[in-house]
Amino acid sequence: MSVSIDRRVYPFEGRRFDRGGGIRMHYLDEGPRDAPPIVMVHGNPSWSIYFRALVLALRETHRCIVPDHVGMGLSDKPNDVDYEYTLASRIDDLGKLLDHLGVNREITLVVHDWGGGIGFGWATRHADRVARLVVLNTAAFHLPQSKTFPAALRLTRTPLGALMVRGGNAFARGAAYTCVTRKPMSPELRRAYLAPYSDWSSRIATLRFVQDIPLQPSDRAYARIDEMAAGLAQFRQTPTLIAWGMRDFVFDHHFLAEWEKRMPHAEVHRFEDAGHYVLEDVPEVIVLLVKRFLADHPLARERAA
Repeated sequence: MSVSIDRRVYPFEGRRFDRGGGIRMHYLDEGPRDAPPIVMVHGNPSWSIYFRALVLALRETHRCIVPDHVGMGLSDKPNDVDYEYTLASRIDDLGKLLDHLGVNREITLVVHDWGGGIGFGWATRHADRVARLVVLNTAAFHLPQSKTFPAALRLTRTPLGALMVRGGNAFARGAAYTCVTRKPMSPELRRAYLAPYSDWSSRIATLRFVQDIPLQPSDRAYARIDEMAAGLAQFRQTPTLIAWGMRDFVFDHHFLAEWEKRMPHAEVHRFEDAGHYVLEDVPEVIVLLVKRFLADHPLARERAA
């Protein structure tokens, strides 16, 4: 299925990578190939469009790599027979792409939403490749004990919720309105966010992501979350920037408190009136924070330049 995206909103030339089985992942690879890599990993129901402000701001000095997960954005959207929509598959996909691109050292990893589970699922097994971390409203651990699983997500995991998501695009459409709280999306941007999810078949991943949230040990992603949560201790000395929208009804202050407990060295910035799509609500501020963070924690080759 061909997807048309307004170039004024998404001014990039994407690339394609066969992750196996003829399934192609779309990704951005912007900036000099020999520059320090910044890998940005999105969540659900967003796609690489979420990171456009960071890419535009950093691509002169860094190699910005931003994949669209299978079933998301401009990547292929196979059915359940041809692709297993699981956290394990997502982590494997990210690893295959980075190996394909030869990105194997001094990575700055930027994660949001499900990108935390995917990005840290890979990073905790390849900690020696990761030099810096930027964390935006996400998790790489189980639901905090103090947090109740949100009713909206619980509904999505029911047959009625599944019908709403795949039949009416309720998840992506709802996110485009409720996940920004300071600065509503323009109609043009909202159309671009929703364009990849135009019919029943193209919305499979937005549903499967919610269904794959592990809440009990019998859930298939539960053990992988256990593993990555334990592996976070490897990054206790890794420079880390956390930028958090405090009006996120899912990844709220309970999750932020868990990050602060696990990453006590992190530089933390709270945005009291920003929502889950914090990079949409305060793009200019976060761009400046990330630029300063990178300058404050230079890599060896950046110091030598």
